[in-house]
Amino acid sequence: MVSLFGYLVLLIFYKWLAYDAKSSKEAPSLLITFINMCLFSYNDPTNKPFYTGQVAIQCLLVIIALACVPCMLIVKTLVMRRQYLWRRNLGTQNFGGIRVGNGPTEDEAEIIQHDQLSQNLEEESPEQSEEEVFNFADVAVHQAIHTIEYCLGCISNTASYLRLWALSLAHAQLSEVLWSMVMHMGLASRNFGGFFALSIIFAFFATLTVFILLVMEGLSAFLHALRLHWVEFQNKFYTGQGFKFMPFTFDSILDGKFED
Repeated sequence: MVSLFGYLVLLIFYKWLAYDAKSSKEAPSLLITFINMCLFSYNDPTNKPFYTGQVAIQCLLVIIALACVPCMLIVKTLVMRRQYLWRRNLGTQNFGGIRVGNGPTEDEAEIIQHDQLSQNLEEESPEQSEEEVFNFADVAVHQAIHTIEYCLGCISNTASYLRLWALSLAHAQLSEVLWSMVMHMGLASRNFGGFFALSIIFAFFATLTVFILLVMEGLSAFLHALRLHWVEFQNKFYTGQGFKFMPFTFDSILDGKFED
């Protein structure tokens, strides 16, 4: 994500700073640059590079992005297996009926006690379940599914943001239509009566501008941006993990499950 889209974000800021209104026509296209970067195509004479050494840096970033896929698919599974074997072979101590390695910290101890208590309340059994056995095949299949979903999501979710680009194009076309077909008609008249006609046309033009361009288009862009933030952006880092919320009950106190 950082090698591809993070680099694209940096190019956007670089283009804002490197080019002004006078030299904007000479600025290379970000879309063509990013497509050529992913396709390793750098022989386009119509799209010049942003800076010197751009080809080498972009090739390196694409190779890093591609190398991350087998790392997520294979290397992470091997690392998880090694961590499991390391925890199992490491000397452990008993804390509150739960096996932990190297002794927990104060915060970890509270979380462990909370998880153990929630498990006891759900199962209503004082027996402590043993540590789950690491199944390499299940973990490999689970990691493969997540890898495929993440790689496809990087493409589809990012492409979904193009709808904001489509909204900007529609906004520009609506502005052009209102100006050429409404306001331009009032400005075309050069006699004295055109002043009164321009006043009426400007009121009509201002009304359409406010209700169509500002209200309707602004609300549409806001809803699209909100949806993109909630669906495409949050699933990159939010997983909903943690420990289950346990509401306060007097039954647990009377049963002696909560201790000071």
